[in-house]
Amino acid sequence: MGKKELKFNSKAIHGGQRPDAAYGAVMPPIYQTSTYAQPTPGGHKGYEYSRGANPTRTALENAVASLENANFGMAFGSGMAAIDAVMKLLSPEDEVICTSDLYGGSYRLFKGVFEKFGIKFRFSEMVDMDELASQITDNTKLLWVETPTNPMMNIIDIEAVSKVTKANNLLLAVDNTFATPYLQRPLELGADIVMHSATKYLGGHSDVIVGALAVKDEKLAQQLYFIQKSSGGICGPMDSFLTLRGIKTLHVRMQRHCENGESIAKYLENHHKIDTVYWPGFQHHPSYEVAKKQMKDFGGMISFVPKGGSYKNAIKIVEKLEIFTLAESLGGVESLVGHPASMSHGSIPKEEREKNGVVDALIRLSVGIEDVEDLIADLEQALN
Repeated sequence: MGKKELKFNSKAIHGGQRPDAAYGAVMPPIYQTSTYAQPTPGGHKGYEYSRGANPTRTALENAVASLENANFGMAFGSGMAAIDAVMKLLSPEDEVICTSDLYGGSYRLFKGVFEKFGIKFRFSEMVDMDELASQITDNTKLLWVETPTNPMMNIIDIEAVSKVTKANNLLLAVDNTFATPYLQRPLELGADIVMHSATKYLGGHSDVIVGALAVKDEKLAQQLYFIQKSSGGICGPMDSFLTLRGIKTLHVRMQRHCENGESIAKYLENHHKIDTVYWPGFQHHPSYEVAKKQMKDFGGMISFVPKGGSYKNAIKIVEKLEIFTLAESLGGVESLVGHPASMSHGSIPKEEREKNGVVDALIRLSVGIEDVEDLIADLEQALN
């Protein structure tokens, strides 16, 4: 059986990988070098300068491509650097339609950086495909989709959106950070580009900052490799190595994240001090059927609003939690809690935030892989 035919759990460990050519090392060595000896000018062995390519980074890029069933992968110094590379495919006057519920860092990059260079960003809920199609103009070049969205856990039908983009000859890019390729593979649903903040679930241990892209089309891949090399927003060999190591346990971690997430979502849903819980696994979630169709499970990310909708009460809860650590980021083995309005989404104007449901009382959980009974006990003491 070839490695391309492996099932996902095996791909996480072996996909795109081979023993090191020099000594047969099973784990890819950390090639901590900036340059490579050449016996004659241009006579290198595939590597000449590590901004362009590095063997450890190549191993990571191959692994990400394998997980997403892509043909090409690119690794960057952060998820934002990966998004930055995608935006550099565009030209002044081009337009991008984005999901309205968007990660604050993406919003800041789009509105605070690229809008200055003449790229226009518009926002859509991407629920009604006819409405989405009506927003497309002659200048629209790219649709940027998050699903599940951060932090409202909205689900976008990737396959439906891809039909709109293909009919209009547009690129479709999907931020797959929350779901990971364990739960959904956007390229199989019609996307052109998949993006990951590999800092999160792919790395899985809160010890690296890494971004990744995966694509099938060779021409698009060459454009992105050119941008990657020219702009230089690459990750180093140590971060590549650590992310590769994290990927090898992605499947077992995600299974536990999902199991714990379901238990905690149901606990919160039935708690007398909680008003609303946002988690796509509830049958009453407006996009439950879409989530069930395009995802293997519902993930470990949950947002909720305590009763009363008080900012003060939300802050009190997050400060009282003990096992859930109050910190930026998500997707690590340890459970984290965040307050989006003042943390991950603080760069979005209050009016825009609240229009999409990111109210001052909203709390976001990244459910880890601890014993779920301990996590529930921690929430219980913080809520009472």
